[in-house]
Amino acid sequence: MRLLSFLFSFEGRISRRTYWVYFALPLLVIFLVVAVAVPPLYFNSAFVAMFLLAIWPALAVGAKRCHDRDRSGWYQLVALIPVIGPFVLLIELGILQGTASQNRFDFRQHSPDGGA
Repeated sequence: MRLLSFLFSFEGRISRRTYWVYFALPLLVIFLVVAVAVPPLYFNSAFVAMFLLAIWPALAVGAKRCHDRDRSGWYQLVALIPVIGPFVLLIELGILQGTASQNRFDFRQHSPDGGA
């Protein structure tokens, strides 16, 4: 049940480590495996299907990471700014450290293994 909460809930906070180890890197590996395994004829369809399956978990995990930075989950909309937006979001979610103490989004941290 913790994994479902981690992937589908927009509440709580997660650390950079949790973001990279339990979400970003596994998702990247899955995308790379599919890119290698799927024949070129079906690659576009496979990519669209994977994108549609990953959009909700990506937004939920991103929102929790934004909460750790004391920002609203809506901050992810910065990625819609052409050229610079995705880079800003990558820096915010994946590189910058979260707030060390409690913030307005609570101090609970979620990780798929049940630990902090």
